[in-house]
Amino acid sequence: MSKDNRDKQGRLKRAVYEMPADVKLALEHRALRADYDHRPAYQRNDYLSWIIRAGRPEIRQKRLNQMLDELEKGGVYMRMDHPASKK
Repeated sequence: MSKDNRDKQGRLKRAVYEMPADVKLALEHRALRADYDHRPAYQRNDYLSWIIRAGRPEIRQKRLNQMLDELEKGGVYMRMDHPASKK
């Protein structure tokens, strides 16, 4: 990787993704925006990247539904335990 992909401390920089309108509406519709906003920035960005990169609409919807279900349940991030978000 080139130096341009690193911050001043030499750590790799990640692309930051904007929230698509359909994701925002889904979060609001299921009243999960606060749960989403309380997640660490890297998790929010990872979820958006994962959803955006879906190649087919049905896969995008499946990923969006998984994110929403995990936020609703709490304690889960990408099918892994995440005790800090436990409800």
